[in-house]
Amino acid sequence: MAVGSATPACAAAAFADASAVATARTPRGNEVGRRTAARPRHAVRHPDGTPFARPQRAAFGAFAAELAAREALPVDWVLAQLGKAQHVAAVRRLVMPPPPGQPKNWQAYRERFVERGRIDAGLAFWRENAHWLERAEAEYGVPPQIVVAIIGVETYYGRLVGRFRVLDALATLAFDFPPGRSDRSAFFRGELEAFLLWCRSEGVDAAEPRGSYAGAIGLPQFMPSSTRQYGVDFDGDGHVDLRGSAADAIGSVARYLAHFGWQRGLPAAYEVEPPDLPAERASLLASDIVPRFSVAEFAAHGARLAASAQAHEGPLALVELDNGGAAPSYYAGSTNFYAITRYNWSSYYAMAVIALAQALERAR
Repeated sequence: MAVGSATPACAAAAFADASAVATARTPRGNEVGRRTAARPRHAVRHPDGTPFARPQRAAFGAFAAELAAREALPVDWVLAQLGKAQHVAAVRRLVMPPPPGQPKNWQAYRERFVERGRIDAGLAFWRENAHWLERAEAEYGVPPQIVVAIIGVETYYGRLVGRFRVLDALATLAFDFPPGRSDRSAFFRGELEAFLLWCRSEGVDAAEPRGSYAGAIGLPQFMPSSTRQYGVDFDGDGHVDLRGSAADAIGSVARYLAHFGWQRGLPAAYEVEPPDLPAERASLLASDIVPRFSVAEFAAHGARLAASAQAHEGPLALVELDNGGAAPSYYAGSTNFYAITRYNWSSYYAMAVIALAQALERAR
């Protein structure tokens, strides 16, 4: 779980760069699977919060007036919702990048997600929601295993949807963003606005939804702007419900990827041996994860692609994933790999999704 092409869907990538994500804390007719992963199984304790200080409360007034005027809302309603918000110090701590010097490790990152428990849960989710997954593939071209893997990586199929009140998290970051990193308060004010508009349209009490410390919601961990822009009422009940409807979560993930260029039937990544010469390897890595090189250009630079990639007609990117002190791992990423990185701006994340999807497909 985005506003246009500049903002990723999900919480981790809303503020973190790829290196931070790679070492981050692990923070979604036919009635099949309609409400299968609705809520966390255990009661969620309200995180300790405190009232906002006077400067922040004063800023609420200007924010409310602007939002009310722009969206033709009652200003009293906006102020009433903001009045429910609590300042949460933990949110300010968690949004900060990890300490410097922590090496990225693809193998360790992969093992967090491609493991027996998550595979079994993913297979169960796939069985329970086969109808919606097949429909999503038919409409958007995204195969079931990719959608299932994204929801598995994001929230372990609804087990890890976040413990913070979304209103508190967004208000804290919108009006008291911590110093020490690039100021994203404007981004979070936009997300707070999108959240309040979503609450208004869906008839949801703004103090009720829980999510991540960055304000992402539901099984797929969409930011509020992504929910409003790409969320789909896939089960046809008149609501976009990424928290309670597995169908809506499935349709929304597929729609998001399709919007960002997912191509039907195209593999997301291939095995590759990188060029032996450092200069040739650097040439292919210069585009980072943006696919720019043909199969012939890979070969011309000395990269050795798997046989399955030889017939690939579109551009590819050489993706390098560090393994701590060991040798890096390399993959050739297609435009579908790049589409996954629009969900979360991390090549480690995208490759974890692909690896879990492959494991799920093998286990079926």
